[in-house]
Amino acid sequence: MRITSRRGTIVFFVCLGIGLVALAVALNVGWIILNWRLRVLLFFGIIFFALIIAGIVVNTSFLVRELRRSEQHDSFINAVTHELKTPVASIRLHLETLQRRDLPELQRQEFYRVMLSDTDRLMQTVEQVLRAGQAGDKKAGREKTAVDFRQLVRDCMEAARTRHHLPLEALHYEESPANGKLPRVLGSDEDLRTAVFNVLDNAIKYSGDRVDVHVRLDFPDEKRIVLSVQDHGVGISPDDTKRIFKRFYRVNHRSLAHVKGTGLGLFIVKSIAQKHGGDVFAESAGEGQGTTITMELPRVNA
Repeated sequence: MRITSRRGTIVFFVCLGIGLVALAVALNVGWIILNWRLRVLLFFGIIFFALIIAGIVVNTSFLVRELRRSEQHDSFINAVTHELKTPVASIRLHLETLQRRDLPELQRQEFYRVMLSDTDRLMQTVEQVLRAGQAGDKKAGREKTAVDFRQLVRDCMEAARTRHHLPLEALHYEESPANGKLPRVLGSDEDLRTAVFNVLDNAIKYSGDRVDVHVRLDFPDEKRIVLSVQDHGVGISPDDTKRIFKRFYRVNHRSLAHVKGTGLGLFIVKSIAQKHGGDVFAESAGEGQGTTITMELPRVNA
């Protein structure tokens, strides 16, 4: 209901802006026709007319942008609330069951496993929110070292398999020759791990029922390292290839209603990549055609 109301508000302000522009044009044209002989007044009238139009356009754009940002913020709050409430409720239920019943050891161990998994989910949600808050801080993460990016990617793949309980063949890895030099990136090991893991986690979550993710590491020259993560999942429309890196943005599609998340993962990825002098972008042939996330980082010879 709230989203529908906000969309109605956006439509109202857009129509209001268009109406005001049309009224200003009509008044100014009429004024020019009536005073065409007075050149000085005509000159100032045109200037004031342009200022009025510019002000109306800026005001309408600002209102629409703020309404959309507020809508995304509410969606983020709802997503985070769900991501926090669901595992807490699960942990509480399992603890109450353990407290009230004398369960067999095998079942108790299963309960412990589920609670640990829910705890990991809680920690990841909290970490995502903290990371998003630090993303805009240029002073954060100044401590840089030469990171072995190849080993980092492999470690993240193993962590993703463990987190999502995937078989070995669900994630495929390949790389081009590294010209005999170690593929290193000068930066924060922790931040780079967060970025790579978020890309993998995103590809897995949006793969659908069958996870088939291809990870490729390329070294086009001595100055760049390129990581490509391709899934064969739900895909995205061309209009969303840039929006998915914005804070709180999530692709609005019925088939994605079951996908859990806060809309911060790829925003954090882009922030970390840019902080390290690189960039990240997405490619997709369309909905149902899978998505490829490519991250480029500067390479150091160490």
